[in-house]
Amino acid sequence: MFAEPAPQATIACRLQAFLDHITTLPASLGYPLNTQLDVHLLQDLLSQPLHNVGNPWTDHSRRHPSHVFEREVLQALAVLYEFPNTETVAGYITSGGTEGNLYGLYLAREKYPTGILYFSCESHYSVRKSAHLLRVPFQEIATQAQGELDYQALATALQPEHPAILLLNIGTTMKGAIDNLEMVLSILQAKGIQDFYIHCDAALFGMTLPFIPQATYPTFRYPIQSLSISGHKFLGAPMPCGIVLCRPQMVANIARPINYIDTIDTTLSGCRNGHTPIILWYALQLKGYTGLQAEVAQCLAHAQYLEQQLQAMHYPCFRHPHSIIVVLKKPPQVCIEKWQLAVDGDWAHIVVMQQVQQKILDQFLTDLRDNLATPVISSELV
Repeated sequence: MFAEPAPQATIACRLQAFLDHITTLPASLGYPLNTQLDVHLLQDLLSQPLHNVGNPWTDHSRRHPSHVFEREVLQALAVLYEFPNTETVAGYITSGGTEGNLYGLYLAREKYPTGILYFSCESHYSVRKSAHLLRVPFQEIATQAQGELDYQALATALQPEHPAILLLNIGTTMKGAIDNLEMVLSILQAKGIQDFYIHCDAALFGMTLPFIPQATYPTFRYPIQSLSISGHKFLGAPMPCGIVLCRPQMVANIARPINYIDTIDTTLSGCRNGHTPIILWYALQLKGYTGLQAEVAQCLAHAQYLEQQLQAMHYPCFRHPHSIIVVLKKPPQVCIEKWQLAVDGDWAHIVVMQQVQQKILDQFLTDLRDNLATPVISSELV
């Protein structure tokens, strides 16, 4: 396949064909991708080899690290999440949500080697995978019908003789459920558990909830130790990436000097993408707080519209407060395939991102009506 260089015209033709294919597909409604970020100003940077290594807060002798942009992104999010001192926030730009969860749980294991991990059965699949990689004993906890943690089940499962490592969902993948941090803290207190570590998985909602005035969500005012957010979801980075924020004393447990690159390593990955911090910085600068707030408000309005239209059809659905995820009874297969819906059991969901305008939702609703074998008269809800 690579014996001889291919003609540039052949390469260009193949790439153009792929681009034509993906740009003519119907909107994907089942997955949280923002396709609206205009990155043309960053094109020239793609020809530069930007590799970030080690702790972003430590400048070192390697050329071209984008640590300065990485630090500004972390500090901006530290403000949103009420970090006590944005100058001391720890963390880094990750390859995505899985690395963010793995890193948070790695810090937890190093802090509490005999701890037990607790997470809900609605948690992202990366959590169980991380537990296996780290060899951390764990218990999956049942949830309520709409995806939120079952607090009585958690209270029953907790083992007070061991430190508790908890992964809380700030918007579950399928149902958008938010685990109640204050409820969890009260359970820990009632059980007499003082040694605990809380990591929050805020992959999608991490960049929506801070822009909703009425919303309550976990911040570093509470005793959480780390929090991860995806950068390729609401912020719209064109390649997978994420942000993990954590308290500096947690990172101190894993810091190791790397002499030949003259830095301290506090990350999971060695050489990291140096372009993604710039892309995330660019998105934050381009939109600002008011721009992101307007985008969140638009997505919420469209999610509410979809929910109301489904309810008018008597089609089983639900949506959590402040959620851009609408959960609905599994539609006919033709609708699932055309609109690329995510399905789990008898339920599917639609994630109302920036590009999902009302006319797109109307097209989906028309398809749904046209493909139903019989009109839905049920008021069934989970």
